[in-house]
Amino acid sequence: MSRIALWVRSALWLWFLAAVAAGYFLVLQRIPPPATQAILLGLTALTLSAYFRLAPLRAWVDALDPRALVQFHLTRFVGIYFLLLYRQGELPYDFAVKGGIGDIVVAIFASLLVFAPFEETRRLRLLVIWNVIGLVDILLVVLTAVRLNLTDPYQMRALTHLPLSLLPTFLVPLIIATHVILFVRLGTKR
Repeated sequence: MSRIALWVRSALWLWFLAAVAAGYFLVLQRIPPPATQAILLGLTALTLSAYFRLAPLRAWVDALDPRALVQFHLTRFVGIYFLLLYRQGELPYDFAVKGGIGDIVVAIFASLLVFAPFEETRRLRLLVIWNVIGLVDILLVVLTAVRLNLTDPYQMRALTHLPLSLLPTFLVPLIIATHVILFVRLGTKR
């Protein structure tokens, strides 16, 4: 394993453990609602800043097969859990059903991109389509969460403790960042 790969894995594990600790200690319940979105945006900005400013990191990420970045989006099958929480009355319809179905569709599409034996030109075309759909979906989910959190934070309480607290503190920033990185890489290929 290269030195940069070890550094990236270590940084991701530390970030993940910090996100778990924040969820365990209910940090998101103790801060005002807009702070959660600020954390999400800040973590996304830090991730993208590291990618654009650290040449060794960027070279390492750019050397990855794009499917490795798409594979991370299989985590978006979390949409199934959103639907279950909606049925239990723990998440509102606008977030759980609309966002959950969107995430499930994006995750299924990601599965096809990762595992189906597409010819390279076709895979690149489908990757562009998937990336647009996936980014629009996650941005709409984030905007819906912001709107609902500002009108009545209690309805989004499930996102303030584990396991869903990992969404704003870990998964969603990485999801948005990988979409942006894929757009950059696809633009470079053209």
